Amino acid sequence: MDMGIVNAGQLVVYDEIEPRLRNLCEDVIFNRNNDNNEATEKLIIFAETVKAKGKEEKKDDAWRLLPVEERLKHALVNGITDYIDADTEETRLKFAKPLEVIEGPLMAGMNVVGDLFGAGKMFLPQVVKSARVMKKSVAYLFPFIEEEKKNNPLAQQGGAAKILLATVKGDVHDIGKNIVGVVLGCNGYDIIDLGVMVPTDKILDTAIKENVDIVGLSGLITPSLDEMVHVGREMKRRGMTLPLLIGGATTSRMHTAVKIEPGYDNGVVHVLDASRSVTVVSSLLSKEQKDDFLSNIKKEYNKLREDFDKKQSVKQYISFADAQKNAVKIDWENYIPPTPSFTGIKAFADYDLNEIRQYIDWGPFFIAWEMGGRFPQLLEDEVIGKEATKLYNDANGLLDKIIAEKWLTATGVIGFWEAAKVGPDTIEVTDSGKTIHLESLRQQVKKAPGQPNLSLADFIKPSEKLAIEASPTGGREGTDYIGAFAVTIKGIEPHIKHFEKQYDDYNKIMLQALADRLAEAFAELLHTRVRKEFWGYAKDEQLNTEQLIKEQYVGIRPAPGYPACPEHTEKYKLFSLLNATENTGIILTESLAMYPAASVCGWYFSHPQSQYFGIGKISNDQFEDYAKRKGWSKEEAEKWLRPNLE
Repeated sequence: MDMGIVNAGQLVVYDEIEPRLRNLCEDVIFNRNNDNNEATEKLIIFAETVKAKGKEEKKDDAWRLLPVEERLKHALVNGITDYIDADTEETRLKFAKPLEVIEGPLMAGMNVVGDLFGAGKMFLPQVVKSARVMKKSVAYLFPFIEEEKKNNPLAQQGGAAKILLATVKGDVHDIGKNIVGVVLGCNGYDIIDLGVMVPTDKILDTAIKENVDIVGLSGLITPSLDEMVHVGREMKRRGMTLPLLIGGATTSRMHTAVKIEPGYDNGVVHVLDASRSVTVVSSLLSKEQKDDFLSNIKKEYNKLREDFDKKQSVKQYISFADAQKNAVKIDWENYIPPTPSFTGIKAFADYDLNEIRQYIDWGPFFIAWEMGGRFPQLLEDEVIGKEATKLYNDANGLLDKIIAEKWLTATGVIGFWEAAKVGPDTIEVTDSGKTIHLESLRQQVKKAPGQPNLSLADFIKPSEKLAIEASPTGGREGTDYIGAFAVTIKGIEPHIKHFEKQYDDYNKIMLQALADRLAEAFAELLHTRVRKEFWGYAKDEQLNTEQLIKEQYVGIRPAPGYPACPEHTEKYKLFSLLNATENTGIILTESLAMYPAASVCGWYFSHPQSQYFGIGKISNDQFEDYAKRKGWSKEEAEKWLRPNLE
């Protein structure tokens, strides 16, 4: 061999290689003791004795000989739960009070975890495993603490800062919030998690009752942004002085600075991810750091607002009428829309999870665990590769169990209907003789010459083109169609409760993340079948997983609430057409989030020029036109269009 490629991050310390194996390898590499090829033969024979063991890691229990405090630290840092009850009991007997075990060796171990995480030497999955060890140990101590409280009510007054976390009203997503809670809990904070769909009054009443130190809000869908603004204003109205943390997929520093922070005077901080939460909370709770920290945040947010105002004035928009004139140019006269294999709806109950699994996009799964990078390359990354591989193996192990034991059920529905563009931004859908009008928004930003101002309505054949092509028999040739889908992964709740009872945040978060991935994979699988089978306009398509992830297919499946159709209330029409709640069990919250959380819905467009895009901001002329089309008051229109308004 002239050259070898190795993953340095996977290398074992040379002196720790088992001596016999090391000598055999050296004999082959250095051509030593090899006159008659004996070295190679010996290594092959040795390999036969170990190959059946696969990649099993040898369990090293030498740490069990350490003092119990060191054993606890080792268990916490390495996420080992095997001996935690016995070690906790041994430690308890050494201390005067059970609370001292938590405040002493357990917190000392978690401080090491926090330091390693902060230094980039531990990663989020490892930290969550450490939290599992910590929670199991605390759970073991809890009866002893409660007993001591009975005997001496003043004996167990813990001094940990309290942080209240909640997903706001109308929103059901909480994976990120759960991770933040675990990370903060690992750093010694007392976490009160109110769960999902929590009304403002409950959040603030609980904050006052529990005398918390910080309130943290989470949300995924865009209506949650308005709910967060409302919470901040209510905190001000009530005269509260607690810092307010903002987090979630649709939140941003800019939105926090422009919309939330001006409505509350006592500290509003956007937290990008779980790894930043510890530093933010530490600064807010430090008497020495808090004032300077908030002063710097205020300066930063003032600057963001100034930049936002400048950007508004710099960015050029055209009139809505001109934007409509600059629609996508499509040669409808020479285009025959594909006809689906059926019209109406088709439901799928208990779809095979093994088939769905093949369509999983693992990239977002690792992002949820704050392990960014392209998959599968990140499994070989020098820094995160080893832990990413462990996480991937754990995920697939749990997925095997989910499928084998039928924990979850995949349910979905698709549908196709005749459709025609009956206005510049209106699509008329015909369903069993009844018509429904789908309303679209259109880009209004000034484009470079030759670039259209896009609207989803552009990709459906105009009704006047259908009239021209009326056939002698009275039917309509060249009829266009639109499709829709809704899918969900059900059955997660009892297993989440089981993991919570086991203090197992690692598998709880893993299960939530996998359910989300399966829902997205189900959407991908059905869209593939739509293109190749149910609508059949790409029968010969042969795309691999990477090409699907890169959206290298014909047609699109935009989702209400996302960039191409950001206005959520069109979801009501989609659900009505699909009879989605009856066919899938998905329900819509008051903010139009879908429950179960692992649910996806959207439209199908087949035209080869259809593409994904973002609407961006709209001007007042389009705002008024859209409100008129929807039959809304100005207030109702502002409520649902606010993210797209200047």
